[in-house]
Amino acid sequence: MNALAQLGMVSEHPSNNQATSVPVSSDDDRKDYFVVKDGEKFAGTHLLVDLWDAINLDDPEKIDRTLCEAALAAGATILHSHFHHFTPNGGVSGVVVLAESHISIHTWPERAFAAVDIFMCGACDPNLAIPVMQRLFQAERLDVDEQRRGRVAL
Repeated sequence: MNALAQLGMVSEHPSNNQATSVPVSSDDDRKDYFVVKDGEKFAGTHLLVDLWDAINLDDPEKIDRTLCEAALAAGATILHSHFHHFTPNGGVSGVVVLAESHISIHTWPERAFAAVDIFMCGACDPNLAIPVMQRLFQAERLDVDEQRRGRVAL
């Protein structure tokens, strides 16, 4: 049986590259998924994205589909997604859990605002997720803050 299914970590929207098994390895043959870029070695790229004057902030199903599509566009592997719809304002909070980390969102429809958190390690490019999200949210203003997590000396 699929190891992720046993853990309850299979998304309703699995990607074609969703892991079907978890390889067992010894310490001697573990892969290093840290990234080397611009002379730095680090765990991954963490984007904090603020979407202002946005629309479609109150539909958890559309947000789920869009964030899953965004994850795939960035080259990530979807493990699971979960979204919650709040009342009375209609805000949505949710997360797409990735083998490479996560995409999370919190929306405030009454303010036309959403806060998105994208953290990806390995060969993924979280910047490629932004245009996919922008198609749904059509934000008038996007503020993006990028951090390199887990920096190590070379």
